[in-house]
Formats: sequence, C-alpha cells, structure tokens
Amino acid sequence: MAVFRSGLLVLTTPLASLAPRLAPILTSAARLVNHTLYVHLQPGMSLGGPAQPQSSVVQATFEVLDFITHLYAGADVHRHLDVRVLLTNIGAKSAFLPPLSSSVQNLAHPPEVVLTDFQTLDGSQYNPVKQQLERYATSCYSCCPQLASVLLYPDYGPEELPTEPLDVLLPSTIRPASPVARSPKQPVRGYHRGAVGGTFDRLHNAHKVLLSVACVLAQEQLVVGVADKDLLKSKLLPELLQPYTERVEHLSEFLVDIKPSLTFDIIPLLDPYGPAGSNPSLEFLVDLEELALYQIQLLKDQSHQDNEEDKVSSSSFRQRMLGNLLQPPYVCLPSLSLPSWVGWKCWRVKTEEFCPKHESEDPSNWFLLLYLQKRPELPTQLYVIGLTGISGSGKSSVAQRLKGLGAFIIDSDHLGHRAYAPGGPAYQPVVEAFGTDILHKDGIINRKVLGSRVFGNKKQLKILTDIMWPVIAKLAREEMDQAMAEGKHVCVIDAAMLLEAGWQNMVHEVWTVVIPETEAIRRIVERDGLSEAAAQSRLQSQMSGQQLVDQSHVVLSTLWEPHVTQRQVEKAWTLLQKRIPRTS
Repeated sequence: MAVFRSGLLVLTTPLASLAPRLAPILTSAARLVNHTLYVHLQPGMSLGGPAQPQSSVVQATFEVLDFITHLYAGADVHRHLDVRVLLTNIGAKSAFLPPLSSSVQNLAHPPEVVLTDFQTLDGSQYNPVKQQLERYATSCYSCCPQLASVLLYPDYGPEELPTEPLDVLLPSTIRPASPVARSPKQPVRGYHRGAVGGTFDRLHNAHKVLLSVACVLAQEQLVVGVADKDLLKSKLLPELLQPYTERVEHLSEFLVDIKPSLTFDIIPLLDPYGPAGSNPSLEFLVDLEELALYQIQLLKDQSHQDNEEDKVSSSSFRQRMLGNLLQPPYVCLPSLSLPSWVGWKCWRVKTEEFCPKHESEDPSNWFLLLYLQKRPELPTQLYVIGLTGISGSGKSSVAQRLKGLGAFIIDSDHLGHRAYAPGGPAYQPVVEAFGTDILHKDGIINRKVLGSRVFGNKKQLKILTDIMWPVIAKLAREEMDQAMAEGKHVCVIDAAMLLEAGWQNMVHEVWTVVIPETEAIRRIVERDGLSEAAAQSRLQSQMSGQQLVDQSHVVLSTLWEPHVTQRQVEKAWTLLQKRIPRTS
C-alpha cells in the first residue's frame, strides 16, 4: 500500500475502550503516513449508518485530557511522525463557549489519506463506509483533492479486546492545583485568556501535551512565552538550540493547526516571570503557582540513556544530535554541465547519505545543494576532519580517541612549535617582525614574551598570525602527505584556531567540541594555573562555542563521564565511515 506524507486519523471508539487499542492503531497509521498525522476525536460516531455523520462537540473532561496525553506518549515511539491532535471540536465548560464552526478548517499539511479505527463486521474496505469517511473528513478539514481512505484493522495481539467500554481509568496526568480530588468525567473549565511558556526547542510530544491543555482551557486568547537570550544560557548544549525565529515558526504552525479559533500572542520570554508579571487579564497559567494552575505530569522517555533525563525533553534530543552530521560536508563533485564555479551533489535527508542516483527515490527525501565554491585543494585519497573547540573543551582528548579508532592526528600546536624553532620556517620572519628581545639566551623564541606583545593588540596579533597561519597550513599539508603514505584514510587536524585561520578550506568537515563556558573556565584554572579572570579573558579572545557550532558539521561534548564521550566519538566515527566511500 502507498505511503502518504500527511494523513488524518479519525478515532470513533469510546475513549475507555480506545485507550488499550491505541498503540496498535498508531503503529498501523505510522506504516501509511510518514510525516504529519492529524488526529480527530469523535468517540461514538458511526460510519455505517444511512445518514452522513456530522462533527459534534466533544466535552473536554479530564478523561479527554488524559487520553490526549496518553496518545502523545504513545506516539513518541514513532519519531518520524509529527502527530497533532486537533482540538476544534473539543470544548471546555464555559458560559461563553462559541458554537462549532461550520466552515472547513485549513491545515498546514492537507491530508492525503484519511484513516479510521471504525471497522466493518466482515473486516473489509467497504466502499460506502469509506465514502462516508471521506465526506466527513472533507466537511471538517481541507484535504488533498485525490483523498484516499483506509479502514485500519490493527493487530491487537493474542488477547481479545473488549467491544464495550470499560471503566478502566487512564493514569491521571493532568490535574488542577486544588485539594479537591478530580474525577475523569469532570468537565474542564474554560477561561477567556491564559498563558504558557517554555523553550519549545524541536517541538516534541511533551511540548504538545502542554500546549494542547493550554489550548483546551483558553477560549479566546493564549499568550505563549518562548525563552530567549539570557534564559537560554543555562540550557544544556545551548549551541544546538534552534534559533528563536525557527522555534516560533514551528510553534505557530502547530498552534494554528490544532485550534485556529484562538488568538495566539507569541512573545519572547526574557525573565522567569514572563507575561504573568505584567498582564492582569490572564486567568490561568499552566506552570506557575498563581491564578488557576494546571499541573501536567511529564512524559517518560522510554529510550533515554544514562546521561539523559528520564522525561521527554529537548535537552535529550540535543544530546542525541551529538556525533550526527548536521550539514553536508565540504565536498563538491560536479555532476552536471555547469560553469566551473558550480558543483552539485544530492543529499538524502533521512539517512544522511550521498547517492548519485536519485531519480527513482521519493523526491520529498531529496534536495539539490548548490556549492558556489569548489574545493579542488581537498585531497581525494584522504578524508580530512578539522577538530576545534574553545580552550578547555577537551578537543585534544577527543583527538586521541579518534586516533585510537584509526585516524591520523595532526596537532597544530606541535606544528607551531616546529615553525617557531630555530631553523623553522617561521623563526626568521617572527624575529624580524618582533625583534631579538623576544629570544631566550640560547636563541629560542620566548613564547611568553611574544604572547605578551600580541595579547590585546590586534595589529600586532595580525602581524604574527599572517606569518604563522600560512606556515602551519603548509606543514599540515605535508603531514597529510605522510598520512596518505602510511595508508591512512582519515586525518584529523586538531586546531583551536581552525576557523579563525581559514583552514576550513583544507578539510572536508569541521567537528567542534563544546562545553559550557563555566566548565571551560574551571578546567583552564585547574590545568594552567590561571586566575578565573585570566581564563575568562582567554576565552573572550576566541570565537564562542556558538560561532564555532554555526560553521560545524559534527558537534561533540566532553561534559559527561569519559565513557559517554567515548560513545559519542564512536558514533561519529561509525557514521563517518558510511559517508567516506560516497564523498571522497
């Protein structure tokens, strides 16, 4: 059966009976839809009668909210799916509840197929039922013109599931902050205006639960605070956070999809109090102990590793990005008759592989990358990694781990020592530029004296780097020749100033090691005996971790125990081996 990019799942089974069936239903849907799956709740609706069913309001109770949470938690195993529970027909208890709109709701990704858990007695794809389903879907939502329909018959396993609703309660995941016990059938109260806040990095299912509850509660306006600037500094791996504008774009699309009747005010969250401290019209908050508070239990992450949180969180997702390829390498193999300054290559997004033949693939999995600068200086027999990071990041320890896996290591600091040595290629030019008073009595350059000359003096520093960087680059190329002579396939240039020196033109990929600045300062103080102020001054003279990551292909971190770092490096190395045959 064909696979569709977007789909609409209409759930008609009563919630109490639906909960134990949900996992197989989602698994069946995930086999048919590969990107966006919208979910429409209409418990008790029949598609087998003579009359065309119409959408009706579903009373928002705590049972409904628990089910929505349960659905998102179950969908977390299908990481390729962007699941969105539509809330247009779910109404909270309110005196000002607006009537259900009769107009068709537009969706960001119009469904190509409509699915349902409604089943015929003979287990067939009965055309009249499918026609009812298609008419129902198109009366509610904007769908693709050639809408397909499928009645799902999931494999529920050996245990026979009940056909009648059971009094089986889902785990209580959402509750009002009051001493009064809540009951599953208790209606959820609606409010005019409310607020919710978060980082909303790489919008995941735990975010969707939080936002869905807020959207059910709000009847007119929802203020959404999105953490930015100072509030991001304490986040784990902040260098890998999506930009604010990108987070807002994804957030806005999700919110408008699930409840377009609301007015959404998305604002930057610059302090922990957010709009609650300044907007007296707000009637509820989702996570602050004021006004009407609704507490939401965190979704458990069943696949978390020992260094990750046991809840579904963006920080865990960012940790899983470590070692992955974040953007295509600096490889440019011309495959079309184009001007000499253009090179093309195809990149498969899902599997992170290059492939010269893509005509038979699903076009949605591909895009063409245009490189405006070819890299003829890159060696064809050797794959070169440029390894960098701020001072104290642990990049040299990562280099040694890569050496243990078979890489040839070029230490730029060692090359600098060779260049400075008497008779070295940089010795005479440096002495001529800075004078003989930078020399020890034995004629060796005193690097501390030279460092004091250039530190804080941009003009003097440029004179020195204009001498040193081309010399070190030349020595590095000689080392690459040696690596090829030894039969090595991967070479790593360990260089703190890789990007500042412009050496990215010498490498296929830039790998950056990141750690928080506070941890870098602690390590520099402990390792080099400097004061905290001196360590901070050293870091301020370098590119920041964020600036390095923005130009990197792979990011690693030495923040955790050594075995976690080793696991990252081995993952990155394994993925690299898959790329090399296709790109070198």
